[in-house]
Amino acid sequence: MIALLLVLVPPPLAAKEKAPHADMTWAFQHSDVPVDPAFRFGRLKNGMRYVIRRNATPAGTAVVRLNVEVGSLDEGPAEHGFAHFVEHMAFNGSTRVPEGQMVPLLEREGLAFGADTNASTSFERTVYKLDLPRNDPALIDTALMLMRETAGNLTIAQAAVDRERGVILSEMRDRNSWALRNAIESTRFFYPGSLYAQRFPIGTAETLQAASAASLRAFYEREYVPARTTLVIVGDFDVDAVEAGILRHFNDWAPKPAEPQPAPGPFSRKDRNRASAYLDPALSERITVQRNGTSLHKPDTIAERRERLLRSIGYDIVNRRLQRLARSAQPPFRGAGFGTGDVFKAARSTRLIVDTVDGKWRAGLEAAGREYRRALAYGFSEAEVAEQVAQLRTASVNAAAAASTRSNAMLAQLALTLVEDRLVPSTPQSSLERFEAFAPDITPAAVLAALKREALGLDAPLIRFQGRQALEGGEAALQAAWNDVMHGKVERPTAADTAQFAYTDFGPPGQITSDTRRDDLGLREVRFANGVMLNLKRTDLEKDRVRVSLSIDGGDRLNTRDNPHATQLVPNLEDGGLGRHSRDELDTILAGRSVSLGLGRGESSFDTRLVTTPRDLEIQLQLLTALITDPGYRPEGEVRYRQAINNFFAQLDATPASALGARLGAILSDSDPRFSLGDVEAYRQLTYAKLRNDIGDRLAKGAVEIALVGDIDEDTAIALVARTFGALPPRERGFHEESAGPPRPFTRDRSLRIVRHSGPADQALLRITWPTRDDSDAVEALALEMLERVMRVELTDQLREALGKAYSPSAASSLSRGWKGYGTFSVNASIDVTDVPATRKAIAQVVDELRAAPVSEDILRRARQPLIEAYQNALKTNGGWMALAARAQSQPDRIERFRNARDRLLALTPADVQAVARRYLVQGAGVEVLALPKDAAVPAPTS
Repeated sequence: MIALLLVLVPPPLAAKEKAPHADMTWAFQHSDVPVDPAFRFGRLKNGMRYVIRRNATPAGTAVVRLNVEVGSLDEGPAEHGFAHFVEHMAFNGSTRVPEGQMVPLLEREGLAFGADTNASTSFERTVYKLDLPRNDPALIDTALMLMRETAGNLTIAQAAVDRERGVILSEMRDRNSWALRNAIESTRFFYPGSLYAQRFPIGTAETLQAASAASLRAFYEREYVPARTTLVIVGDFDVDAVEAGILRHFNDWAPKPAEPQPAPGPFSRKDRNRASAYLDPALSERITVQRNGTSLHKPDTIAERRERLLRSIGYDIVNRRLQRLARSAQPPFRGAGFGTGDVFKAARSTRLIVDTVDGKWRAGLEAAGREYRRALAYGFSEAEVAEQVAQLRTASVNAAAAASTRSNAMLAQLALTLVEDRLVPSTPQSSLERFEAFAPDITPAAVLAALKREALGLDAPLIRFQGRQALEGGEAALQAAWNDVMHGKVERPTAADTAQFAYTDFGPPGQITSDTRRDDLGLREVRFANGVMLNLKRTDLEKDRVRVSLSIDGGDRLNTRDNPHATQLVPNLEDGGLGRHSRDELDTILAGRSVSLGLGRGESSFDTRLVTTPRDLEIQLQLLTALITDPGYRPEGEVRYRQAINNFFAQLDATPASALGARLGAILSDSDPRFSLGDVEAYRQLTYAKLRNDIGDRLAKGAVEIALVGDIDEDTAIALVARTFGALPPRERGFHEESAGPPRPFTRDRSLRIVRHSGPADQALLRITWPTRDDSDAVEALALEMLERVMRVELTDQLREALGKAYSPSAASSLSRGWKGYGTFSVNASIDVTDVPATRKAIAQVVDELRAAPVSEDILRRARQPLIEAYQNALKTNGGWMALAARAQSQPDRIERFRNARDRLLALTPADVQAVARRYLVQGAGVEVLALPKDAAVPAPTS
């Protein structure tokens, strides 16, 4: 939370103040932190830098990142939004790639638009991203060519600018939310007069409307220069060959001077003793207390890392204390955080943030303020420091153990961190060695001293309130309340008792009744005498990592018309802790352990998926077994749930998406209470006692299936499960996949439905949903998935590119496994209110064309190839293996489907796609739901 807010809160700057552009030397050239030698660093004569690394996780793939140190801070007064506009133009024509052909080119190669082909613009930089599904030299060369085109060969034609302008204005409209407006206002309060506060990357409608090909090209040619650019490539390839490709493509890029980037400030350390209140119906209550000061940013060295480590422990301890208060049965606040962060390396800000229940801000501020003052006055205990050191040691040990199988994306991000934050990428093993060498010096006194060296005193601070209700007493009340906090008595903290983990014995180990292996996939399937199923797959894809899946029979099928919210509290079960340990006590007891706790709700099961290590697998299994055999049902969990549900309902109508999403279930089911959002009071009345009554039988008796995938010793893993889940009393032998209740209905009413939202007056969201079928036919399910992919391509071409009406139109096919005969196909478009008729017409045209004639082979390839690549790469990751292993015994058909998916996809023809479109996308069969502003007129339905 602190990190996010420090990003959102900018620094001030004098009108003509300039800061040198980022130092384009390598950070390791000025550091004693040893750089990881597996990276290859280079610089071309024109000044462009590159980072290359060979890595085979996932095997046969690669990622490409082009980092250009150009962001919204580089824009002039008439150029607001130009950095982001140029990012969009990178997909709209260059010397070698005609307008509109870059995305189709990549789709034909198996890169899905958005998932594998993307870009982002921030205040300081623009990053272009390609995730390559194959490592063949031709595709890598294509990626290098496209990055070279992006870097210096964009055409930026006027017609393309005019078309893309609508897409960008649509994005601006979609992002105009209560959250963004609050962030902008917060930034301007905490950093008044700063350039940063005036340069949010999306820009302004005025400057975007005025942008021309000439003005955008002038910005592009001025800012996109080799000296500001770094290319990062990580993957399963020959490094020499890739380096030669970089030279071949980028050596002809002519060098240009790099203008200094305007400083983001100014930031005044003398800015103090101000208060502000900002109201919005969607905002939950929050108080932020802040002081700004000069930057303490220093080059990345071993000494500086030790200093950062010490103070981070101090902040973590304070935040741990605040978390403990938030988890109490009568919490003074919903959550709180304390920290200090850099503001563009030009300043630093120390903040205390307190989230409270509406109207309770004063009590929350007092409680959090006392903890802040207590920490600075009395410091920390040996036990508190030891808890944080244990966490850090575990993180270091885990990182070193898994170093050889880090993903391409992770390693590329390390390279970008070197470029963006000037942090040296060292090997995890060397980091672990440095940590262990320094650990004896991590004392409470050293931690407190480091914290005090960085944290600014929160005396006479800047105080900002945000919420739904006006403050009684206004801003003066904020300052008076904080003054009371700073002058109140603060007592020495009391030490908390630490218990031993109480769940290590569940009875005699379970006996194995069957133990088989699937020869083709190597999956081992074990069943215990009590009915528990265990599926294992050992892989070398993630060293020192074990993925765990747990499924228990139950899920939302337990909800009935008379009891529609039976499973609502399941995701909050962990907040109630265990019978012998509260949730907060577990964090202390399990400090330094790689374990997780929690349970989610699916259609017909309760599920969890998590990651641990081989050395912590035993306690992870003990923890999960304890959760289903002895859940704590403590009142603090109910409190946290009610806080969340109240906030959810308060924000319900704030955006078109939330308003439509909340009502869609009722619309499609004719208000069947199982699938409809009920009254807020019904949710407030839910209790753990009711939850225990509603799901207790399933936790005690429901079928259980466990899967373990990764770096495991199979026999050891089987023995651990035998001592935990296998030792439980007998359970049901199989899952109830289909609901015993009445079928899930789909409304017969095809009339237009209107949902109202309280967001901006130009925002509308259109959704059309057709009924389809269930998931029982594998071939037709795949055909519907292909129709979904084809529809996405066609909608993107029509609504985004041709009409410029929607930023991200989408399509989705959802087929039920548990509700016989039930499934849906939907299209969504977020649009301007005035564009509803044109959007309807465009969607109708796409649907009519899909029904009238087979799509072209090229459209089919663009839709299908990313899916083919996804199937081919699925078993290169443990996540892919887990998709097969999780329910290998209870849902063996999923394995058969996976085996045949590629061949079935390749066998699908344009005529097959047309056939499912004709079968399900029938004119008049879809239900249109339109989210409109509260006072907007309803557009007439399209005839």
